[in-house]
Amino acid sequence: MPSSAAPSGQGAGGSSGGIPPAPAPEGVGLFSRVAARLRGRSALTASLLAGPTLVWLLLFLILPLCVILVYSLGSRGAYGDVVLGFSFDNYLKAFSPLWFPVILRSFAYAAIATLLTLLMGYPLAYFIALFGGRRKNLYLILLMLPFWTSYLIRTYSWIVILRTQGVLNTVLTSLHVVPEPLNLLNTPFSVILGLTYGFLPFMTLPLYASLERLDKSLIEASYDLGANRLWTLLKVTIPLSLPGIVAGTLLVFIPAVGDFVTPDLLGGPSTMMIGNVIQSQFLSARDWAYGSALSFSLMAILLVAIFFYVRRVGTEDLV
Repeated sequence: MPSSAAPSGQGAGGSSGGIPPAPAPEGVGLFSRVAARLRGRSALTASLLAGPTLVWLLLFLILPLCVILVYSLGSRGAYGDVVLGFSFDNYLKAFSPLWFPVILRSFAYAAIATLLTLLMGYPLAYFIALFGGRRKNLYLILLMLPFWTSYLIRTYSWIVILRTQGVLNTVLTSLHVVPEPLNLLNTPFSVILGLTYGFLPFMTLPLYASLERLDKSLIEASYDLGANRLWTLLKVTIPLSLPGIVAGTLLVFIPAVGDFVTPDLLGGPSTMMIGNVIQSQFLSARDWAYGSALSFSLMAILLVAIFFYVRRVGTEDLV
């Protein structure tokens, strides 16, 4: 007897067993193929555009870091060469309490310089972004103008200004502001001043980029709701420009910690920073292995500090 049950795979409506699915319209299939080809070409174009940058980073960043890492695990030879090996003695020496005051001084100078660049760079970036008008490009050119000269020359110019018979002391003594020339060079003041001057554009430009794309209607809405200029700045403008603040502080603090030109020219033995120690290991002591270990140790400390700083600030949208 024939069974009254429905054939296997056929439901009550017979939609999956005997009736084939309706074919997709021809236009939809053609659009999908064209979109897939465009996505493939976009990925290929992006890879070709990113290729030179990746090669540059590989040759001039990744490979040198690998070489320094290998050197840091070796030791100093009899004639200043590097004897390759696998030892962590250099890292144990790098974290010796002998260098703790130098590291703390470097972080303190860099932190003060970063704060000063923020206090000076934020009003400057605020003025250019919100009130610059047609002269924005001119102001930006004037801001970038110091980069047209060497950083070394700009640092030497501060020696002419700050030395005992320099420009500043001559003006102060001529106006009878001070009875005798001030000792401004080879002091923490001169080092922090040089760092602040040298890295001020690194703070101002990210702040300008963040303030430039700020929605001006939010500021107007704050005024309409009764807030004054100070309250609007504290509660609207600064929180919305926080990505620029974070980017600027990182761009200033990281190179300022490892800077050795400014403390070498404007400072003295009492203002030596960790960058001077690393430089002396490579050039004077000829101990490249120990200098490499100091470099990697400084990188590790900076990475930990940056991680906690970004987590503490709590922003993800960096400029």
